[in-house]
Amino acid sequence: MHGSVQAGFASPAEDHAAKRIDVLEHLVKHPQATFQMKVRGESMRDAGIADGDMLIVDRAIPPRSGHVVVAVVDSEFTVKTYWKRAGRVKLKAANPTYPDIEPKDGQTVEVWGVVVATIKRMPL
Repeated sequence: MHGSVQAGFASPAEDHAAKRIDVLEHLVKHPQATFQMKVRGESMRDAGIADGDMLIVDRAIPPRSGHVVVAVVDSEFTVKTYWKRAGRVKLKAANPTYPDIEPKDGQTVEVWGVVVATIKRMPL
C-alpha cells in the first residue's frame, strides 16, 4: 500500500479552501411550504429589499408583528412589514413615498407567507 499523509503543519492554503455549502439548507426550514418570489417595486427599499431581489417565503410560519410578509390585498401580491395590535392589522411600507395598507370594510387582506430571506444579485 502506498500513499502519503502530512506530518507537519497544515498548509495555510487549506484554511482558505472553498467548502461547498448548500445555502438553501440554511434558509429553508419547511421545504414543502417555501417559495421564491421576485420583488417588483421600491416600497420596501428602506428595509433593504429592492426591485429585482428574490424573496424566500415560508408559508408555514405564522406571521407576527414586525415580520416582513407577502400579503394578498384585493387579489394583488405585495411585500410589507406586518403589524397587528388590538386585532387591527396594518401592512407598513418601508419607503415614505408609499402608503401603509390598513384594510377597510370589504377589502380582502390575507398574509400569504413570511419572508425568511432576501437574495440580492450584485452588479458584475
